[in-house]
Amino acid sequence: MSEPTSAPNARPDAGDAGDVEDGEAGGIAAGDATTRERSVAGVRRKPEQDPLFEYLLRLGDDRLVLGHRLSEWCGHGPILEEDIATANVALDLVGQAAQLLKLAGVVEGKDRDEDALAYFREGVEYRNCLMVEQPNGDFGYTMLRQFLFDAHSLLLWEVLATGQHPALAAIAAKAIKETRYHVRHSSEWVIRLGDGTGESHARVARSLLELWRFTDELFERDAVDDAVAKLGVVVDTAGLRSRWDTMVEDVLTRATLAVPTGIAMQSGGRRGRHTEHLGHLLATMQIVARSHPGARW
Repeated sequence: MSEPTSAPNARPDAGDAGDVEDGEAGGIAAGDATTRERSVAGVRRKPEQDPLFEYLLRLGDDRLVLGHRLSEWCGHGPILEEDIATANVALDLVGQAAQLLKLAGVVEGKDRDEDALAYFREGVEYRNCLMVEQPNGDFGYTMLRQFLFDAHSLLLWEVLATGQHPALAAIAAKAIKETRYHVRHSSEWVIRLGDGTGESHARVARSLLELWRFTDELFERDAVDDAVAKLGVVVDTAGLRSRWDTMVEDVLTRATLAVPTGIAMQSGGRRGRHTEHLGHLLATMQIVARSHPGARW
């Protein structure tokens, strides 16, 4: 898979299509989310999907991929209680993903259910942010990644729960209850590790520097966001970022950690440009379904 782009001075990947002619967008390696037709290996592709479908994929893929990452801790947690707690958070995220992908399938109207969307799409078709696909690292890295995502997720659910799309609002209203627990759980671990021993502080501080480059992508706004806003799914991205900054800075301060500065940001996941880690994750996650297509348990 192609590497993510770096912001703000992003350059095309080696796998990108290069110059665009006749109003077509780049090739499939670029993973561009556009409403125009495009050619890949001489085959004209159909216009991109409905923007609401694309938006629901972003929400669902974030939680599906992160839920799978957390599930990798099952049986490997630092203590038995935490092993169970992390597995429960993973189940919550996969459950949210299932509801979002099910709704996405209805919006798409091509008889693809949540299982088809989860197990029979390629990496370039996934729309998750880059942060959630990163390998777990140590437990501190996992908890910090979880907190950065949880804080954004809670604030986003609160907005979507008041939106004008009834089905999405219902999913958001249920998810808020779960995500409040997720935020409390992950933030307590960040504080405990950041304000703990010298080694735990150093590890989580290093993790913060590694993860911070992926945070801007959570707040990127593009044509998909503008299109769904006309359908009543209105998210004030700037306002969301301001509230997230306040929440995160408060926890980091209590953890004796400093907000990183001067970090080169990376993005691309929303357009299907992922790190190589997603490919390995999907190979594991999809192996059973792809080995037995059509099977039901």
